[in-house]
Formats: sequence, C-alpha cells, structure tokens
Amino acid sequence: MRIELWKIFRKPRTYISFLAIAAMVWLIQLGLYSDGESYIRFGMQSLTSSFDLSGHILNGYLVCYIILQTFLMQVPLLIALVAGDMIAGEAAGGTLRLLLTKPPGRGQLLAAKFTATFVYTVSLLVWMALLALLGSVLIFGRGDLMIMRNTEMDLILSGDILWRYFAAFCFATVAMTVVGSLALLFSILSENAIGPIVATVSVVIVLTILSTMDIPFFDRLKPYLFTTHMLGWKGFFYSPVPWRDILRSAGILVAHIVVLAGVGWGIFKRKDILS
Repeated sequence: MRIELWKIFRKPRTYISFLAIAAMVWLIQLGLYSDGESYIRFGMQSLTSSFDLSGHILNGYLVCYIILQTFLMQVPLLIALVAGDMIAGEAAGGTLRLLLTKPPGRGQLLAAKFTATFVYTVSLLVWMALLALLGSVLIFGRGDLMIMRNTEMDLILSGDILWRYFAAFCFATVAMTVVGSLALLFSILSENAIGPIVATVSVVIVLTILSTMDIPFFDRLKPYLFTTHMLGWKGFFYSPVPWRDILRSAGILVAHIVVLAGVGWGIFKRKDILS
C-alpha cells in the first residue's frame, strides 16, 4: 500500500484535484465575501417579507454548507481521475504483468490499490473540509446556521454545528468511496486510463439524472441507485436529524461498495493479463 500511495502522489494529475477544489472553494468564498448579503436576501426573500431577520446570517458555517451543496457532486470526477488509473494505468504502461510475478498475489495487490484509493479519497475530502469549513470560519466568522429547504427553515445553534459537519464529511467519504470502487472496477476492465475515467463520470451523470427526474419505469430503481443517496449528508442539518433515513442511505452505499469490490475482485482474479 505504501508503494501504491507513492505512485498516486508522485503524479501531477493527483494535485490537479487538490488545486481544482482550492480554486472552486476560493471562488465561492470570494463571491460571497464581495456580494454575499445580496445572495442571502434573494434566497430568503420569502421569509424577510414576513419576519425581521437580523444577526450574522452570512457566516462561515453557512458558506461551508453552500460550498458543499454546490460542489460535492463534482468531486466524483476528481476521484475517477486517480481511481480509474489504478489498474488500467499499469496495463497501459506494460507493468501489470510484471507486477503480478512478484510474491504478493492478486488479492493483496487489489486490496492495496483499493486502500490507496480510499486514502486518496479521504485526503481530498479532508482538504476540502479544511478550505470550506476552517477557511470560511476564518473569513466570515461563526454564527447560527440558518438553512432553507422547500417551505421550511432549520435554525441550528452555533454550538450544535461542528459534529454535524464531521458526520456529513464522514457520510460523504462513504459516498465517494462508492465512486472510487466503480472507477476501480472499470479500471480492471480496461487497458487504458481514459476509458475508466469517462465511463465512471458517465455512469454518475446518467444515474444522477435518473435519481432526480420522474421517469415512470425507473421510479422503481431510484431507491437502489447510489446517486439517490449521495446527498444523504444533508440529513445531518435537519431538525430533528432523520437518523433512520441516514442509516438506510449509508447502508445502501456500503452495499454498493461491497458489490462493486466483489465483482472487481472476481473479474481480476480470473482475468488473463496480457500486457
């Protein structure tokens, strides 16, 4: 696993993901810092017509929530950039066959690559958490978190927020691990790095469309699609927290990880390595 981590973090493409997240977060923070009050007034105009809202509404906690809601669905592309290259990159470089002649078996090799992908995913989300949460708090300060959802509003006191963000990022880690498992499966099936990346992003986009649109035949599949549950982290910011729904979504995501990893292992174990 140490070798696999070295392979990941020695490639320039790995740091493109970290730079992309930093750029996106800083742009949102800059935009809200310069014109955030207008954005807040527009988003809460239905409330301001009936209530007198005062206080530090635009604070670091709200900015972090806006960043997560805006960009967390774009992170799968950054995960696929690395996970899709784990096996296919070895095949394209002609090193996979040589690698499998070494004492570690296929199971150990695949487990090391899966674990290295998970470590990369966690690193990416920790980096995003530092910039989005810590950075926003330093710039905008602290305060109570006011969240609009449909016709309701949740007000979370500042002392009750940090554990919710910690739980949300843990849930997001599980969701992004599903994407990494899918990209790793496509990487096993391919012999070039571009194919798994494109395939993973395409599957995520298609399933996201099926999860959000009301299509008669696919309505029955919605509860079982991992994209339906990827935004389950939002439940931690409801009052009260819908623990049953969150645990159900987390269970479905974990089931996807187990199935994708199992299918990938079954294929890799029997695959003829010709490159």
